[in-house]
Amino acid sequence: MVIPGENGVTEADIELLHTMDDDEVDEQRRYDYRVTTHLDAYHDGEEEAAHDRNKYLADDTANPEQLIIQAEDEVEHQDTLEKLTKAMESLLPQQKELFQKVYLEKRSNTDIAAEEGVTEAAIRGRLKKLHERLRKILS
Repeated sequence: MVIPGENGVTEADIELLHTMDDDEVDEQRRYDYRVTTHLDAYHDGEEEAAHDRNKYLADDTANPEQLIIQAEDEVEHQDTLEKLTKAMESLLPQQKELFQKVYLEKRSNTDIAAEEGVTEAAIRGRLKKLHERLRKILS
């Protein structure tokens, strides 16, 4: 600890040390926040080409165009979910069960055929009818 008046230390010396310390802290702070990307790397294009390249220059969190696109995507997604729900409700119980075994449980046609005591070709035929029914409803 440095005390004024001891060993020839003056208040001016202490003030100088504090200033030097503050300058070092400020320099480190500036270094920590320095952008280390060369300006030639920035791209002023549009769409995906510029999406992640200008992260220090632009704030697109309130981009009206992007907000509209997101809202439209959400509406489209909800419409698709509603169609899918209606399509699944229109399936026969046997078709729903087959859908679950094939797509949710990831079972093979042969495994399902063995369980139900039918041929694998019969399962393929049922799947074909299931796909046709879903395609008809979803289109």
